[in-house]
Amino acid sequence: MSHSSTPPNNGKSSHSTLTLRRQLTELTKRPVEGFSAGLVDDDNLYEWEIVIIGPADTMYEGGFFKARLSFPSEFPLLPPKMRFLTPMWHPNIYPDGVVCVSILHAPGDDQYGYEDAGERWMPVHTVESILISVISLLSSDTPNCDSPANVDAAKEVRNDFAGYKKKVRRLVRRSAEEFE
Repeated sequence: MSHSSTPPNNGKSSHSTLTLRRQLTELTKRPVEGFSAGLVDDDNLYEWEIVIIGPADTMYEGGFFKARLSFPSEFPLLPPKMRFLTPMWHPNIYPDGVVCVSILHAPGDDQYGYEDAGERWMPVHTVESILISVISLLSSDTPNCDSPANVDAAKEVRNDFAGYKKKVRRLVRRSAEEFE
């Protein structure tokens, strides 16, 4: 019986394991301002715990937003899924927290015609480029309401922007209070 110290990769591709390990090491050695990233469980490179710090001079400033990145075994050929665990109110974030940004959409053409193939996932993207894209989503003064993930939030942006901002600020305050 062998007593190898490497955990079984459960059929996951060694290429994706190496890519994820390299990106995690890179982010640990050279952290990027605005977020932190680590593994949910040390034995699983495919589930990451993310904390995004609300960007300065935006309505999200002062918030700490927890999220999960779940990587498919085909990574980096296919994108991960990102889901906020902290309650969010944004037209491009589904009510269950799943983030809807072009960079996280599978490669190829958009059947609905909203996105160019060049805006969608490409294997050159990294965890860093995903998170910078999400931070930029939160930094935008006017969220994109063209194909909303959260229809109610999009309606509120269009019809009652002051109410929308107030709701976001309330969630930001709560996220800061709950952050450990």
